[in-house]
Amino acid sequence: MKYFNLVLVSILLCCSNALAQSTGVIERGPYAKRPDVVAFLQRVSANHDIPYSELQGVLAQGKKLDRVIELMNKPAEGKPWHKYRKIFVTKERINKGVEFWQRHQPILDQAEAVYGVPPEIIVSIIGVETYYGTRMGTFPVLDTLMTLGFDYPKRSAFFLRELEQYLLLMRTEDLDAFELVGSYAGAMGMGQFISSSYQRYAVDFDGDGVRDLWNSYDDGIGSVGNYFAAHGWQSGAPVVDKATVKGNAFKKLDADKLKPKYKHAQLKAQGLKVLGAVTENEPLSFHILEGEKASEYWVGHHNFYVITRYNHSEKYAMAVYQLAQEILKAKNAIKE
Repeated sequence: MKYFNLVLVSILLCCSNALAQSTGVIERGPYAKRPDVVAFLQRVSANHDIPYSELQGVLAQGKKLDRVIELMNKPAEGKPWHKYRKIFVTKERINKGVEFWQRHQPILDQAEAVYGVPPEIIVSIIGVETYYGTRMGTFPVLDTLMTLGFDYPKRSAFFLRELEQYLLLMRTEDLDAFELVGSYAGAMGMGQFISSSYQRYAVDFDGDGVRDLWNSYDDGIGSVGNYFAAHGWQSGAPVVDKATVKGNAFKKLDADKLKPKYKHAQLKAQGLKVLGAVTENEPLSFHILEGEKASEYWVGHHNFYVITRYNHSEKYAMAVYQLAQEILKAKNAIKE
């Protein structure tokens, strides 16, 4: 297997050392000597019965990526909603979404039949994440996860878990740990799955025996559908509705929490009017977004919460939903 080709690893180590001696600069290697890395390797080796030397041979090739840390410290979600929206809901991205849908109509229909997730949502996710599979990232995943796991303290625990899953993924999928590239957060493929999500939700939707989220559009589409289904997507149910407010009582509500917790009667009692169909007993969430000229008020249903399981941001979920609606509208207009 590629992952455990110790001969290759030895050659890489020798070449790396030779380069360091000739140039006086060591770009790779220091991670393997750090006590925190050694402790991580020992734990992974013991938990998964993998020889320590094999794991060490892989992580010895990792290098710190300062650019990754810079990008993590200024995510797009920090922008106000009206600026964030303009990144994703554009005429060009809508048109490209229609083209993507037309090109992959059969597999999108199949994914909807299997998972109950409408094509426009799957198309929108892939459109937001990777511009329909054309921008899947340029950062080496191994280096990214090591950088964030060992040199980004505020989220170190999360990324060390993802690094562990990445090392396991290399074994289960027979992938090359050194070749894979992704986002600055270590997400991979057209749907930008982190390692643990790849393990749990990626599917072989084209039936070729491989779960390939880089080269198989069928696998990419099916995997997004499976992710949503696994997180409880309700077929045919609403996602989010606009609302208006009267008075100031709404300020008492716990706005912008992702998990729905309010009943309709509770929202009405605080001066909210939902501009959409709402059942009395379903849990709802309340959101205030920064519009260009005034605040926007929204009420989220269960499916809105499901979108936030993909990215824990109300702005992200809203952008995905609104792009999906625009793509659907544009595609339907072609039929008329």
